[in-house]
Amino acid sequence: MKILRTLPLMFALLASGNVYAQDEWQTEGIVEGNLPASWQTLKAQMHYPDSWLSGNYNDFRQWQSHSRQLFRRALLTPDATMPFSPHSIAKEDRGSYTAEKLSLNITDDNRVSALLLMPKTPGPHPAIVLLHDHGSKFDIGKEKLIRPWGNAEQLASAQAWADKFFSGKFIGDELASRGYAVIAIDSPGWGDRGPMIYEQQQALASNYFNLGRSLAGEVAYEDMRTVDFIAAHPGVDSKRVGVLGFSMGGFRAWQLAALSEKVAATAVISWFGTYNGLMQPGNNVLRGQSAFYMLHPGMPAHMDIPDIASIAAPKPMLIFSGGKDKLFPAKAVKDAFNKVHRVWSSQQADDKLVTKSWPELGHVFYQEQQNEVLPWLDKWLKP
Repeated sequence: MKILRTLPLMFALLASGNVYAQDEWQTEGIVEGNLPASWQTLKAQMHYPDSWLSGNYNDFRQWQSHSRQLFRRALLTPDATMPFSPHSIAKEDRGSYTAEKLSLNITDDNRVSALLLMPKTPGPHPAIVLLHDHGSKFDIGKEKLIRPWGNAEQLASAQAWADKFFSGKFIGDELASRGYAVIAIDSPGWGDRGPMIYEQQQALASNYFNLGRSLAGEVAYEDMRTVDFIAAHPGVDSKRVGVLGFSMGGFRAWQLAALSEKVAATAVISWFGTYNGLMQPGNNVLRGQSAFYMLHPGMPAHMDIPDIASIAAPKPMLIFSGGKDKLFPAKAVKDAFNKVHRVWSSQQADDKLVTKSWPELGHVFYQEQQNEVLPWLDKWLKP
C-alpha cells in the first residue's frame, strides 16, 4: 500500500527529471525565474486539500467558515482593539457629494489617512471600498482612484495615472456621483505611507517576517478594517458595502470578499489566475519584490487562488481580465474562471458570477469596462 500511495509522486519526479541515482546530485539549486531546482516536484504536490472542489467537504457553509478562519490565521495579524477615532483633516465640496481627508486608527499599530466621498442626498447610502493598484508607482495610492486636492503636483501625478489606466476617470468620483459613499486608504509604502522605491519591498516584507507578521497580511487586515469602518458609518447601509480594485487592488478585492462577511458584492479588475498558470518562468509573481504584497505564508499548500476567492460564494462577484494582459496568461485566467464557476454553480448561484476576458485590452480598466462594472454594482448594491 505504501508503494502504491507514492506512485503519483514518483511519476511527477520522473517527469520533472528530478530523480537522482545515489551517485548523482543537483548541480544547481536555482533555475530560470529564480525558482528552486525542485519546483516542478513541489508543484506536483499542490493538491489544494482545503478547496471546496477537493471533494473533502460536504457542507458548503461549514467549508466556508473553516476556510475563512484558515485564511484569517494566515494573515499573522491580531484583531484590533482600539476604536477608529476618525478626525477630519480637510474637506472639499464637489457638487452632489463631498470629499474629505481624515485620519483613523486602521489597526492598533497604525493610524493612517483616508479619502472619503459622501453623497449629499439623504442616506443611508450604498458604499464602495476602493483598493489601489501597485504599478511600481508609490507617490500616490488612494489618489489613484479618488481625485486629490490642495497639492498641484500630486493632482498632476494622479491625473496622469487615471489617463493611462482609467480613461482619464477617477473611479471613486464616478461612483460618488452615482450615489455611493466611497473610501480608499494607502497600503504600506504608498502615498502618505511612502513613497518607497521598488527595491525596498523585499526588505520590508522580510522585516515584517522578522517581527512575526506578514506584509501581505497587514494589507489584507487593513482592508478588512476599512470595510468595518465604512460599514459602521452613520451615512452608510451596512448591508450594501461593495469592493472594487484594479491590478493589485483586484487581488485585494477578491481576498477581501473571502475574508469579510460584510462585503456584499465584489468587482475584480486585472488580477486573477491559478498558481499553476502564474508560476511560470518570466511571470511577474516570480520576481519577489512586489509579489510579497500578495504572498500569504502557507496558503498555497491549502488552496488555489480561485479557491480562496470562492469563499465569497454565493455573493455577487465580477472578474474582468484583459486578453492582452502579459501579467496574466490566458490559460491561467481561463482555468481560474472555470474553477470559480464550478463553485458558484454548486450553490445554484452562477447568475451572481460574471467572468469576462476582453480580447483587445491589456492591463487596464478602460471606459468600456467601467460602463459594464458600474451598472453591475448598481444591480447588487442599490435598492
